[in-house]
Amino acid sequence: MRTNKLLRSGFVVGIGMFLCGTAVAADNCTGYDILVTTNAETRDLGNGMTLTTFQAESALTSEDSIYNLVTGQCYGTALATPDGKARSAGHCARRDKDGHLQSIEWSQAPGADKGMWKATGGTGKFAGKTDSGWFQNVRSDGKIGMTKWGGNCR
Repeated sequence: MRTNKLLRSGFVVGIGMFLCGTAVAADNCTGYDILVTTNAETRDLGNGMTLTTFQAESALTSEDSIYNLVTGQCYGTALATPDGKARSAGHCARRDKDGHLQSIEWSQAPGADKGMWKATGGTGKFAGKTDSGWFQNVRSDGKIGMTKWGGNCR
């Protein structure tokens, strides 16, 4: 049960996808990230703390950015503390239909409703991107999740 909660608050959130505390009004790109968890392992660190590592397949949709139909993998960790809150962070690497690669890093603070993402590299049309934004969990059943994202895509 605790692993499920961590996956919902950390992974789907984080990896969730892709995405900063940019105000919604400033967003010029939005979309959804559909995530399927392929591996998750939780380690009991003692004294009420656990560390969960996870991997997921990711598919982005967006009607207003170059990130539409970009697919790949996301990896992350979630550290849960005795107060029941989890801090999570990770990376995603995805490709478009032409083989151009894009990567992002993401994080979510303990108890936060939204996480942050930023571009970290890419090839082809993703090269030199400095995009960043926010993401928020929309739905998760522990194995399949969906996050809504937005941000500033230049």
